[in-house]
Amino acid sequence: MLTETDTKIIQYLQGDIPLETQPFAQLADQLGISEEQIVKRIQSLYEKGYIRRLAAVLRHRQAGFKVNGMVAWQVDEDKADKVGRLFAEDDQVSHCYWRQVPDSFGYNLFTMIHARSQKELTDKVEKLSQCQDVKDYVVIESLQEYKKTSMKYF
Repeated sequence: MLTETDTKIIQYLQGDIPLETQPFAQLADQLGISEEQIVKRIQSLYEKGYIRRLAAVLRHRQAGFKVNGMVAWQVDEDKADKVGRLFAEDDQVSHCYWRQVPDSFGYNLFTMIHARSQKELTDKVEKLSQCQDVKDYVVIESLQEYKKTSMKYF
């Protein structure tokens, strides 16, 4: 069960953490605990599965990844877990989901792939298709980004 202090730490981690030598100093002062205690609590939250990872958020378009495609794949249910895990290991795949969809739609595994060029996106999709022998797919390219945020739970 999360304590009030744990919730406040998670709230802090969901925001922009300052790039400085003591990024938890202000939070420690607010909570009345040491920075070391905050780090220990973060480690505990990670070990218990409340926190999956801490990572920098890259503005992919500014970093040169201007072509993005959501690929909808038709994967047999008995292969979905294996294929999904292998697709998810690829560095250019940022999201990978197996979803329940209407039978008429057909596509049930979805990946988001980021690339620097149209050719790079096409090559990556073809490589993933060939390595897992998944031939039925459709690439849906992003034309305009209207919103992109990280989810805030508290």
